[in-house]
Amino acid sequence: MEDVVEVVSIPVTPRTPRTAAPTPPISAPPSNLHSPSLTRSPLLPPSGPKTPRTPRFITPLASPMRKAIINMRGYLEDMGHLTKLDPQDAWLPITESRNGNAFYSAFHNVTAGIGVQALVLPVAFTFLGWTWGILCLCFAFSWQLYTLWILTQLHESVPGTRYGRYIQLSRAAFGEKLGTWLALFPTMYLSAGTCTALIIIGGGSMKLFFENICGTKCESQPLTTIEWYLVFVCLAVVLAQLPNLNSIAGVSLIGAITAVSYCTLIWVVSISKSRPMGVSYDPIRARSDTARVFGILNAIGIIAFAFRGHNLVLEIQSTMPSTLKHPSHIPMWKGVKFAYLVIGMCLFPIALGGYWAYGNLIPASGILTAMYSFHGKDTSRAVLGLTSLLVVINCLSSFQIYAMPVFDNLESGYTSKHNKPCPWWLRSGFRAFFGAVSFFIATAFPFLSSLAGLIGGIALPVTLAYPCFMWNLIKKPERYSAIWYMNLGLGSLGMVLSVLVVAGGVWSILDTGFKLRFFKPQ
Repeated sequence: MEDVVEVVSIPVTPRTPRTAAPTPPISAPPSNLHSPSLTRSPLLPPSGPKTPRTPRFITPLASPMRKAIINMRGYLEDMGHLTKLDPQDAWLPITESRNGNAFYSAFHNVTAGIGVQALVLPVAFTFLGWTWGILCLCFAFSWQLYTLWILTQLHESVPGTRYGRYIQLSRAAFGEKLGTWLALFPTMYLSAGTCTALIIIGGGSMKLFFENICGTKCESQPLTTIEWYLVFVCLAVVLAQLPNLNSIAGVSLIGAITAVSYCTLIWVVSISKSRPMGVSYDPIRARSDTARVFGILNAIGIIAFAFRGHNLVLEIQSTMPSTLKHPSHIPMWKGVKFAYLVIGMCLFPIALGGYWAYGNLIPASGILTAMYSFHGKDTSRAVLGLTSLLVVINCLSSFQIYAMPVFDNLESGYTSKHNKPCPWWLRSGFRAFFGAVSFFIATAFPFLSSLAGLIGGIALPVTLAYPCFMWNLIKKPERYSAIWYMNLGLGSLGMVLSVLVVAGGVWSILDTGFKLRFFKPQ
């Protein structure tokens, strides 16, 4: 009997009708993201069922291949190889363009790190003396370099997420409400307060430049100080029309060159001339022990103010492309290392040379005022005029990078509400409005540039304390390990110093009889 072979036919699994799937989150390699050349309307739905960056196939394998590619993209997103995007970032001036590099990082960091606040460093030595002044300066420089490294590493600490702004990282570390409360005021205060101080110093330097060029026999009627402030603001607002942070890289390069030039010129002129009569290097004797302690704290605040600028580090790094093989922290850290090598070569000679040249005779406004006061007659007008011009150019350049977070915040409110980018006229209006507000504050409070110690105390947590806490909260190192203890100790020390330095700044103002000249710029 023949065997009966039974053939079983397995029916093809019926295909279920394809339903419209929700639109996947927008994601792409960060190296190609947020560039103005891509689109100005990233929230528009795609036309048809095509998936972005998915090749179209004509062969019968098109459907399985496309499905495999889509699944692979989703897997890479989950693993952090691709960055999930906030489409709003493509409309904001900080993240609108992501073609930055290590050179841009160096230019921006030098411009932000060297400024007119460096010119008051010798004043801190009048309270601390040679030994403690050098030790505090070296410790502050090393501490802020360490916290800079922390911020560059935390920029992409969560796979698939980039914290492009200081406040975003603060929210991730401390929570939504507490993070906003801790970071919003200090960062905006640093940006707006620094821009106001730049108007005061830049406008005053314009006045000095005009007086040097025109001379004593000038027949033209000079502008008043307020009018020079207005001239400076108008120039700054015109430069501020550059659209985004990457577009001002050339401006930052000019600012970096002028900063290095005027710092070098000032300390070289100061030490090359004969020292004034009566120079002393003994720390200033206070009328009481309490006044002496608060004077030392105010000096520490001056040093802390000289190393501000951490509120811009994450913003600068967010302008760089980032991939798995080439993460953004590598070129960013290269730029930071070069920038702070240059910054150290400027700040240390200014502090040490200025104190050596003038000692306790240096005025509270810093080494530039001392150079004009003691060597104004025996220094050529060309050198004095060039110094003032370099300060003006540097102030104009620094204004752009410090104002950018404010511009970004203003435009973020509009784009969040209306779900579209700011039109060009509104963007220009925001920047002109900020310039007008800064001009009003500079006119109303012309003494702000002399409050370096107080401002440094307020800025100190952003620079030295918060990053240490953020590392422990986000990276979660082993509890009670060396790195955990170090960050906890440095962060706590930074918060305590901030409170003491603010108190020292207030005491210094009251003790020295500082005159609050409202609406009376000189």
